[in-house]
Amino acid sequence: MNGRSSSGRPHEAQWIKSTRSANNGRCVEMCSSPATVAVRDSRNPDRRPRLPRPTFDAVLTAVIGR
Repeated sequence: MNGRSSSGRPHEAQWIKSTRSANNGRCVEMCSSPATVAVRDSRNPDRRPRLPRPTFDAVLTAVIGR
């Protein structure tokens, strides 16, 4: 995901991965904005499905069970 800084200049979004990720290179990374969440496989970073935030929240709730 790309965005714009407060100065109006484009900047690259920061991807994060879980602290529970193993060191074997198989990780799920995410990047969020107020409206969307992008998810990618660290082994295939060019494929980045984006989900509207309410959809991502529903998926996360279903997975966590809260």
